[in-house]
Amino acid sequence: MIPSLLELYCHGCELQDMAVTLPFVNFSSLSVLDLSQNLFNSSFPEWLSTLTSLTRLDLSTNSFSGSIAVDFGKFESLEDLHLSLNNFSGPVPVTLGNLCYLRKLGLASGRFSGDISGLLNSFTGCQTVSLEMLNLNSNDLVGELPDSIGLFKNLKHLDLAYNSLWGSIPASIGNLSALEVLYLHSNKMNGSIPESFGRLSELRDLNLIANSWQGVITEAHLMKLTRLESLMLSSSSLVFKVDPQWIPPFRLDYLQLEDCTVGPPFSTWLQVQNRLTQVKLQNVGISDTIPKEWFSELSAEILVMDLSENQIRGELPEELVSPKLEMLDLSSNRFEGFLPRWSTNATQFYIHENSLSGPIPRDIGTLMPRLRNLHLSDNTLNGTIPLSICKMADLQVLSLRNNYLSGELPDCWRDLSTSSLWVVDVSNNSLSGEIPSSMGLLRSLGMLLLSENNLVGEIPSSLQNCSALTSIDLGENQLSGEIPSWLAENLSATFVLRLRSNQFHGQIPEALCNLPLLHFLDLSHNNLSGGIPKCLDNLTAIVYGNSSELYYQETKVVTKGRAYDYNRNLALLNVIDFSENNLSGPIPEEMTKLLSLRVLNLSSNHISGAIPEKIGDLKVLETLDLSHNQLSGEIPATLSSLTFLTHLIVSYNNFSGKIPAGRQLQTFDASSYQGNPFLCGFPSRVKCPTESITTTAPPTTGTEPEDEEDEIFELGTGLYVSIVLGFGFGFLGLCVTLLRKEFRKKDIEW
Repeated sequence: MIPSLLELYCHGCELQDMAVTLPFVNFSSLSVLDLSQNLFNSSFPEWLSTLTSLTRLDLSTNSFSGSIAVDFGKFESLEDLHLSLNNFSGPVPVTLGNLCYLRKLGLASGRFSGDISGLLNSFTGCQTVSLEMLNLNSNDLVGELPDSIGLFKNLKHLDLAYNSLWGSIPASIGNLSALEVLYLHSNKMNGSIPESFGRLSELRDLNLIANSWQGVITEAHLMKLTRLESLMLSSSSLVFKVDPQWIPPFRLDYLQLEDCTVGPPFSTWLQVQNRLTQVKLQNVGISDTIPKEWFSELSAEILVMDLSENQIRGELPEELVSPKLEMLDLSSNRFEGFLPRWSTNATQFYIHENSLSGPIPRDIGTLMPRLRNLHLSDNTLNGTIPLSICKMADLQVLSLRNNYLSGELPDCWRDLSTSSLWVVDVSNNSLSGEIPSSMGLLRSLGMLLLSENNLVGEIPSSLQNCSALTSIDLGENQLSGEIPSWLAENLSATFVLRLRSNQFHGQIPEALCNLPLLHFLDLSHNNLSGGIPKCLDNLTAIVYGNSSELYYQETKVVTKGRAYDYNRNLALLNVIDFSENNLSGPIPEEMTKLLSLRVLNLSSNHISGAIPEKIGDLKVLETLDLSHNQLSGEIPATLSSLTFLTHLIVSYNNFSGKIPAGRQLQTFDASSYQGNPFLCGFPSRVKCPTESITTTAPPTTGTEPEDEEDEIFELGTGLYVSIVLGFGFGFLGLCVTLLRKEFRKKDIEW
């Protein structure tokens, strides 16, 4: 050993295999030991407790594990102790409280557990607590902050984030006159913030987000925070009650307030924050107008601006120049007027769900050349889609849905053939013309959403080159021709195929059965003919399901008799809708193997035959609509086993026999079965025969001849009535069949 060694630095030397115990250690003069960023994976080395002259010990960024049983009281001279980024577990040693000269204590990103008060109260024996930095970030600590926190008057940096602390911040926090940084975010704090915060005159950085704070914030909480640069707060039960005209003593660089009540007014204390580089006021209840000057003053230096999910009114400046801007989110507000000509190098631009009008600037691609995400959906924008959009070489998401855009889709996609464009969503506009063949050059395209427009022509064959497509939604247009088989042969990653409400004809291609990832297939409201493919049981995603898949896309789903805008995980939906076509033939038995199917709609076709007996195997089926077809036979009793079934319509077919009993089937009213004259039993009004008629005479018991004649008469009358009723129902069934097309429902979704 080297008894005269004073300092030993082995930082990042890839050392490993440290002995936990040593028979003899003689580093009696060692004051600094730095073994950080190595590969040690043992428990805490016991022999370190013999190094009583240490002033600095750094074991951070290793893989040490287990609890620490060392008596730190022996390290009387220790000033800096860094054990962060290890796998230490168990309670924080309370013997640390004996280190009255300790200035820095780093125990972050470990697995320490127990009550936080144990450690903080352990320092109460010190006449003066010297600690300046305490970092317990990202552990498993619990409990409330004790009043003893007020003893740490030299503390400059306190980080207790990412634990499970609860309760309020004690009023004694105001005694920390040297505190510059306070991080309590991402805990379970559910109490109040004391007014004594206002005494922390040295505080620069305050982060309290991701908690459940209650109570109010007033001027008293902020009055003396003259050095405050960063303020981060969030809680749905927290209310700012600040005089709208109050001018604070600080000018912030970073402001983040989420899910608390700051508005309705955009108060003066916010308006004077003209040095901000990052501002996030998300869902804070502001329903005021924001002066255009505020945007202009911030535009030169701002990096991030998020004012989303409020009710902010008024117009934006006509032109802005923000060379440093990286992300802008003004979505879900009530901004009006024209979309500004915003010259910026931002990569993300979200201004959807407002009331902006007018055209998209023709030179938007030049103004925002580095955009990756452009979201202008759900406004009232009009005019055409400018060609300059194709100058955004880094564009990944283009969302223009739910506007009043007209004209043709730009035919400039060749310019983006090497880009990473993943989403093109221009649905629900008034676009016309054909789908440009140049869209087939977008090799990275994953979602093509063109629904609810006036597009015509056939699906361009060039789209088969977009092998990354997972969602194809061309519904509610005027597209025609046959459904191309290459949709399945070349686009095997397709998750959603929605072609409803067009003018497609021909048969359903059997190639569609070769889409193993398909969860959503909607070909309804077209002119398709022929039979239902028997190979649908090859749609393995609907056979087996996969609840672990995540696929989010807003789409329109017709289920349970209504149309919904569905924006949850489509992997959990599993839909087949072939309704309103001219399909014929039977329901293939193979469809009963689609065990994860939730919605099946075959209504308004010419499908015949019986419902497959194994329909009861579709255990998670929620919607079944077979109405307005030519199905016959009895309704299978296995339907009663579908406990998730909430919407059933088999009306206007030729079903006969008794409606199956069962708890789930008894929840549907007669309208689910109407138009089937040979059905009987609840809930229909037609009763089924309750007694069978026998021709075997009962044994005589001395009945009078006239009684026997009466009995024969009754039997004859009953037989006559049965014949008449049978003829009547048969004739009625014939009439219903002949007149079915006159009464077919054309416009109502089932």
